[in-house]
Amino acid sequence: MPHVGVAEWGLVVLAAGLGLLVLARAEVVAARRRGRTAAQLAALERKVDAIAEHLGVVVPDPHHPEVVLLLDQGQQVAAIKQYREETGADLLTAKNAVEEMARRL
Repeated sequence: MPHVGVAEWGLVVLAAGLGLLVLARAEVVAARRRGRTAAQLAALERKVDAIAEHLGVVVPDPHHPEVVLLLDQGQQVAAIKQYREETGADLLTAKNAVEEMARRL
């Protein structure tokens, strides 16, 4: 078995460290893209909601039984949080949607 010197181990450790840095950087870039995509989707949802409201169109909400249950229990803040978790909506969109759901109950 050949003898592995300190320099060779140093290179192995350096290569492993660089590999981890590359993976970490890739995850940071992917997280930024996910955040940007979510923000763009939320902006589009707000625009569609504004157009629908302007035209007087009622867009049926998908059924959110946990949100409805929380509203029935008088827990509006928890309902908004649940709606955001289910849909990925921003706070204002979720608040408006939950308030509209509450009006329909």
